[in-house]
Amino acid sequence: MRTLAFLPLALLAAPAAAQVAEAPASIPEIDVPDRSITVGVGLLTGPDYEGSDDYRLIPGAAFRADLGDVELLTRGLKLYVDVIPDSEAKVSLTAGPIAGLRFGRGSGVEDEVVALLPETGTAIELGGFVGVQLKQLTNPYDTLTARIDVLHDVNGAHGSTIITPAVDFSTPLSRRAFASLGASMDLVAGDYMDTYFGVPAPSPDPVLLPAYDPEGGLKSATATLVTGYSLEGDLRKGWALFGLVSFTRLLGDAADSPLVADRGSASQWFGGGGIGYTF
Repeated sequence: MRTLAFLPLALLAAPAAAQVAEAPASIPEIDVPDRSITVGVGLLTGPDYEGSDDYRLIPGAAFRADLGDVELLTRGLKLYVDVIPDSEAKVSLTAGPIAGLRFGRGSGVEDEVVALLPETGTAIELGGFVGVQLKQLTNPYDTLTARIDVLHDVNGAHGSTIITPAVDFSTPLSRRAFASLGASMDLVAGDYMDTYFGVPAPSPDPVLLPAYDPEGGLKSATATLVTGYSLEGDLRKGWALFGLVSFTRLLGDAADSPLVADRGSASQWFGGGGIGYTF
């Protein structure tokens, strides 16, 4: 089973699977290439830190390579390698390793009170994913994927494990247009919460930023919409534009942190767009 070469530019990259079969008039029968590579660049806006209500511009880049029975793709700052061979079946498995980065609070935090806290550094996270794909639910080219990601910080920035159940639905709307909708949750350990949402005692500013020791658990829920539009009439090749909007709601002890409840917001938005090329 070959995949259509659609690549969003930030938090989600979920290609739609395709099998040559009779298709609706709006989605003509597609001959999907055995191998393809997509690269993209864009500009996004997102929170200054996790839980902030200050926003900044973020450069984005993305990559996807279908190399036959192995597929590489990026979702945000994570690289996924799907090592399960392609299948003609309507129900199949997907699994493989993940490597990623997680940027923390740096020296450029806009909030003058939060900036008093120590910087959290960059985490290097390694792990894997496993999931189930259901194909051809509404047309011959769509894919519904349910998966679980497990990542662990290996360089001590937060030193803990993150478990992320996720569901993605991807479909072409025509030969020229594409859409992908995803939802996920993050479950984290106490060390993660201490690093990104805790306030040490004594606090650097006890009046505006009281000490806080959060517990691990369900940190957040996220919904993401990605769209693509070919500039050459065919999303399998050439230039295409992409757009993304993502909403994350911080939950539990993360939402109750003074970094969020007093200095930021539990509602976190990402959005932006860019351009990609498939060959």
